[in-house]
Amino acid sequence: MGLFQNMFEGNLLTFNPGWDQNAESLEEFTDIRRIKAELEAAGLGQIELDSTQETGPASFMITDPDGNVILFDQHR
Repeated sequence: MGLFQNMFEGNLLTFNPGWDQNAESLEEFTDIRRIKAELEAAGLGQIELDSTQETGPASFMITDPDGNVILFDQHR
């Protein structure tokens, strides 16, 4: 979980595919592009990814029904 003071408006929850709870790299993880595709398939609409690459770093944000932003941020 990340804490960002004055960087974003309102609440923000972060998920970092590829990292454990200590920001250490995991050997295996679900790529952010797959997570994005699964969320879209579940009916969350079109989600814009900030990368055109097929692998590697990327991120996207969605908003939950209460208006809280959820940031998915893959670093590798």
